[in-house]
Amino acid sequence: MATSGHAAVDIDAADEATQPLAPVPYVLNFTDLSYSVKKGGGLGCLSSRPSNRLTSADAPPFESGNTKTLLDGISGEAREGELFAVMGASGSGKSTLVDALAGRIARESLRGSVTLNGEPLHGRRLRAISAYVMQDDLLYPMLTVRETLLFAAEFRLPRALSPDKKRARVDALIDQLGLSRAADTIIGDEGHRGVSGGERRRVSIGTDIIHDPILLFLDEPTSGLDSASAFMVVQVLRRIAQSGSVVIMTIHQPSARILGILDRLLLLSRGCTVYAGTPAGLKPFFAEFGAPIPDNENPAEFALDTIREFERQQDGAAALADFNTKWQQASADMDNKLMSTMPLEHAIAESVSRGKLVAGSGSGGAVNGSVPTFANPPCTEVWVLIKRSFTNTGRMPELFVMRLGTIMVTGFILATIFWRLDDTPKGVQERLGFFAMGMSTMFYVCADALPVFVQERHIYLRETAHNAYRRISYVLANAVVAFPPLVLLSLAFVATTFWAVGLAGGGASFLFFVLIVLASFWAGSGFVTFLSAVVPHVMLGYTVVVAILAYFLLFSGFFINRDRIPHYWIWFHYLSLVKYPYQAVLQNEFRDASRCFSRGVEMFDGTPVGRMPEAVKVKVLNAISATLGNNITANTCVTTGADVLAQQAVTDIGKWKCLLVTVAWGFFFRALFYIVLLVGNKNKRT
Repeated sequence: MATSGHAAVDIDAADEATQPLAPVPYVLNFTDLSYSVKKGGGLGCLSSRPSNRLTSADAPPFESGNTKTLLDGISGEAREGELFAVMGASGSGKSTLVDALAGRIARESLRGSVTLNGEPLHGRRLRAISAYVMQDDLLYPMLTVRETLLFAAEFRLPRALSPDKKRARVDALIDQLGLSRAADTIIGDEGHRGVSGGERRRVSIGTDIIHDPILLFLDEPTSGLDSASAFMVVQVLRRIAQSGSVVIMTIHQPSARILGILDRLLLLSRGCTVYAGTPAGLKPFFAEFGAPIPDNENPAEFALDTIREFERQQDGAAALADFNTKWQQASADMDNKLMSTMPLEHAIAESVSRGKLVAGSGSGGAVNGSVPTFANPPCTEVWVLIKRSFTNTGRMPELFVMRLGTIMVTGFILATIFWRLDDTPKGVQERLGFFAMGMSTMFYVCADALPVFVQERHIYLRETAHNAYRRISYVLANAVVAFPPLVLLSLAFVATTFWAVGLAGGGASFLFFVLIVLASFWAGSGFVTFLSAVVPHVMLGYTVVVAILAYFLLFSGFFINRDRIPHYWIWFHYLSLVKYPYQAVLQNEFRDASRCFSRGVEMFDGTPVGRMPEAVKVKVLNAISATLGNNITANTCVTTGADVLAQQAVTDIGKWKCLLVTVAWGFFFRALFYIVLLVGNKNKRT
């Protein structure tokens, strides 16, 4: 890759030949940033108090009593066009500092100030003009590189831009990231071969910079990459910085080649600054400190090794921190050059007019230096989310085939066990068992929705952290994407079992059976989706789902009738998701009051009289007839469908109301899912 600067592409005037303009000046200043959490014990880099325990390079930052200081008065500045790197050993506070600058720490917990061009930076404005690239590559595996970036463009670029301009932005970004050869290759995962690790990392960066942000924060962008891939990634970041962005990244231990293209360094030790300056300044800094860097040594590695040596001592790196303070004061006295900046609103407006911060292009807010909170209306967000999800899952048909196979096998087993049930008392009991097992199976099969959001959680957090789309859009899209497969599963189950079991009612009964099975799938998937947001671990989630569904089945009315449930548990009966579809299918089957399920001598089945000869049963019937004054013969109907419903105590709610309640449960749990996403995922440390 070439290391030359990258010029921002003005997608609103891509065809106009313009002379390169001087970059819009941006200076991100942070002063006396301090952040503490409650936790006891420890020793910090600036502490000279004795300790009874040994310290190490991975020891936590300054701790006093119940408070642990992760950042202790960190100050510095990062400028547009420069690559600013935060370095330090594990536990030094690198990621915490970047989180603080990116607004990922609650304001009430962070002390100090962060300004851009002299104006406070936080809230909506920060999210609109910045991007944060997490350490992990969070991407949909079956999308190609181009598709991944196109969907990111659909989210982050406004609807006012034509599709051609969005594709032009994606093509320019692919070229900028050096991904031209891999543009039509899928991302891949453990089961599907895709792009390389370095290419995945660059795609991750690309999804967050599709709108060409002014501020770019990256947490360990070279982590897990070989030296060549890491160098290519840093080269890409260098070009992004030269396009007019402020780029701040954490890096653990850069190679000499990477160190050579960094512009500014900030070395931390247990939350304290031990060096701030250029990579070229490392040698004079440590030489004056008294620990000169050998000529054949990587300055970054030598600096980190020296810091670790100091951290093993009782006073930590306090000597280095004190020397850095004096060094910075001397450097400030020698170099008082100040970078002239313009007011932030004017700077943002100028950047937007040049094609940067593309989310503001074509919006009226650009003229006063603001950009919309979200680039697109909710309907557009929902459509793009739906299209992306169907594209990703459509390339993994085996997932739906497995679900369909499970339903078909379950339906086949139930159909062969309950084959052609007759209208006898035993047939009634067998029908009750079929309906209870069938309806509960619908909910258990929905447990496969549990890992969907668990796997997508971090992608969702990354995309909503900087307002790629609204939470409600994600919830609506999730519901829409889940629905079509449920229709096919419902038809498959009902077609497999309805006629094989011998259920009554004809076409109308068949259609209602399809609707109630579909409603059960809908309610079950909503319930499991809600739990996936509450319980973030798949195995724990399965345990909770299975346990709660077992309770729902217990209180559904199959094992114990509603009128026999103790009053202190009756509330759970009405909360049971299985109750309503179970009651609905019973009423659908036994609603015909003229249909007979027990005639004459059949009423003795299951009693001592039932084991006697037929002649004896007839004599008992005659005796009963004489006593009651009614003529009861061997063919007289004594139990109708209405009697079965009364015996099962399922007459409190009609079948259509049961269907509506089941559908309402599905909407209710998706509303709870939205509330959990709204309240429980703040993307911030407290």
